[in-house]
Amino acid sequence: MKFMKPGFTVFAAMFIAVAAPWSQAVAAQPIESPVVMLERTSQQVIKILQDDRELLQKEPERVYKIIDEYILPHLDEVTMAKLALGKNWKQASKDQKIEFVAEFKNLLIRTYSKSLLEFRDQQINYFPVKLADDAYKASVKAEVLQPNGPSIPMAYRVRIKNNAWKVYDIKIDGISLVTSYRGTFTQEVRKSGIDGLLKYMRDKNSALASIDNS
Repeated sequence: MKFMKPGFTVFAAMFIAVAAPWSQAVAAQPIESPVVMLERTSQQVIKILQDDRELLQKEPERVYKIIDEYILPHLDEVTMAKLALGKNWKQASKDQKIEFVAEFKNLLIRTYSKSLLEFRDQQINYFPVKLADDAYKASVKAEVLQPNGPSIPMAYRVRIKNNAWKVYDIKIDGISLVTSYRGTFTQEVRKSGIDGLLKYMRDKNSALASIDNS
């Protein structure tokens, strides 16, 4: 199973970062812009990684608390899972969809958590974006600045959900994170159906958990 693993770039940069209609998203106070949300979150996570570097090296499991507190609240995990499963989403039952969302989120966390621990001195530069007053989707361009390498272009796909901008995909050098999983998921569904895919993901997550605990 060959998932895209661009190190720190995807997970840390992304999250150190069925949608609600705009009419439902309007609240008494203005919604924080997606650029401000991404900048604020990335600065928080980068500071923690820098300040707690030695502690995280001794107790790497602490990275999951960082993910839970600072990263997961900014994800539209349902839309991410739906895009990753593609046309097979419609074939899944409600219970299968619920389990798939949970397993896919767990897979992302397990696969990319070590990328946070590998963080050194990268910085992320976000570019301004103009939004219409009624916009509920946007693309935020950014770049990862590496001390000893070329910058890496990115584009965050965000949408309004629960009165806030949520990330539901990111492109690294034009390659979509969520759709990079789709080929493998499609093959598993063809071989053994949705239940077979769910078993495959459970087994994969169990194997990754065993590595983390070893």
